[in-house]
Amino acid sequence: MLYRTLGNTGVSVSQIGFGASPLGDVFGPTDPAEGIRAVHRAVDLGINFFDVSPYYGNTLAEERLGKALSGIRSKVIVATKCGRYGATSFNFSAERVKRSIDESLSRLQTDYVDLLQVHDIEFGEIEQIVCETIPALREIQRSGKARYIGLTGYPLQMLAFAAERERVDTLLSYCHYNLLITDLDIYLTPFAQANGIGLINASPLHMNLLSGSAVPEWHPAPMNVRRVALEVADLCKNRGLDPAVVALRFCIEHPYVASTLIGMSNRTHVDANLKAIDFEIDPGLRLEIEQVVAPAKNVVWPSGLAQNADPLRLHEKQEQLQ
Repeated sequence: MLYRTLGNTGVSVSQIGFGASPLGDVFGPTDPAEGIRAVHRAVDLGINFFDVSPYYGNTLAEERLGKALSGIRSKVIVATKCGRYGATSFNFSAERVKRSIDESLSRLQTDYVDLLQVHDIEFGEIEQIVCETIPALREIQRSGKARYIGLTGYPLQMLAFAAERERVDTLLSYCHYNLLITDLDIYLTPFAQANGIGLINASPLHMNLLSGSAVPEWHPAPMNVRRVALEVADLCKNRGLDPAVVALRFCIEHPYVASTLIGMSNRTHVDANLKAIDFEIDPGLRLEIEQVVAPAKNVVWPSGLAQNADPLRLHEKQEQLQ
């Protein structure tokens, strides 16, 4: 396993992180016992970073991860989240996030988490996130219930804006750095690196588009992105390669991202994902992929409150908050 330091935290995390949302049956029913075995196998093979949320499976993922980590908690870095509790259920108030961490600690069977993150900040009012939510997380940090705090979300400019106004230790973005998109390096990587903020990448398969399997109906990507993703997967398969391994390898080669999170719920997932550590992408294949992706490169979709995707409004809010 390869490890990197998470920004200025001094915490060393595995470059492949265990995304625990599938443990909550988010993508379909899973075997709880096999989920425990998957966690143990991941730890045995060097994965030490586990990311979860009360939102995943309506707290089920946290409960199962806590059970799996019983007796080996000291060997891992555990990150959870607060603020999002359902598909349309959000509460970023100080009172709720302070209650949320206690609930998460109970489910995770631990007295602290290494990282507490605000979940999907684009669904909250930026003023509340900056002036109420993040300060509440700092209080939680001072209490010892969380070693570090961070933000997660989809719109990159909002993440940078919030972290610039009220400093955090980490930023987590998804679907902004993989074979289909690299705009993370335009909007967030330079800011995070300049400020010593740990950067976490999620969804290296672009929410399963690059897995080569069927695309779920709910997927927000437009049709041109779905089409090129299928072409990329076929390119890999035609060379006898697992497209997921190629996609994950591309992500872990990023020079600053500390860990790339990918969902796992069984030992087969763990073993398959770890193949990316020793895999090298052939330069010819890389060029072919770039050519296929070019017509749909860096395409994004709306997420969260409409005003949070407007850079002009964020600039106006920045002036008001100063």
